[in-house]
Parts: sequence; C-alpha cells; structure tokens
Amino acid sequence: MGVRVLPSVCMLSGLAQNIEHYMDLLSARQKLVASNIANADTPGFKTRDLDFASEFQNSLNGFEPQSAEVTGLKTKNDGNNVSVDRESRLLAENALRFNLATQLLRSQIRTIRTAIQEGRNG
Repeated sequence: MGVRVLPSVCMLSGLAQNIEHYMDLLSARQKLVASNIANADTPGFKTRDLDFASEFQNSLNGFEPQSAEVTGLKTKNDGNNVSVDRESRLLAENALRFNLATQLLRSQIRTIRTAIQEGRNG
C-alpha cells in the first residue's frame, strides 16, 4: 500500500516558505528602520527603506533584499532626512505584519495537525 500525501501538507510547504521569505523581509526592514532611528541625529545621514512589494517578489526568486534611499523626505539643515515619526509608524506597521504572518502560519499548522489526527482516527 502506497503512502498518501495529504494536499494540505503540500500546500503548507509552499505557504510556509512564502511566509518565511515574508518574515525575513520584515526582519530586514526592522533592521533598516532601527538604523534610521539610530542615525536620526547623524549629519548627512539619508533614510533607507525597502520597496516591500518588489523586494518580496525578488526574495521569492532567491534574491537578497536591497534597500534604497528614500526620496521626498524633508531634509534638515545638517543634510539628515530621518523622520522619527515616519520610522515609528514603520515599526508599528512591521509589528502588525509580523503578527499577521505568525497567525497565518499557526493557522496552517493547526489545519495540518487536524488533518493528521483525522487520518490516524479514520
């Protein structure tokens, strides 16, 4: 008798991998935002960020995230353009995204666990 692979298990591996890429990108953004905040008083420092949508696509294709200088921000007299308000908003947004990704992964794991338990009982 052959081994039957549950469709949910196959779905989880692809979904879990995508969530892993997503969370890696969130981690990279968290580091950038922390760096921006740490350099808020550094003369000439320019804010860096990720184009989240395109970098997520790139990460699915195996590329490391690339940050870029953020344009259109107000530059202070010392040449620094870090907005602590903007960076604080990004920290909060990042935390929400991370929590959502974690909940989605937990939900998928619960679904697989239920399918396995039903398979054992059936």
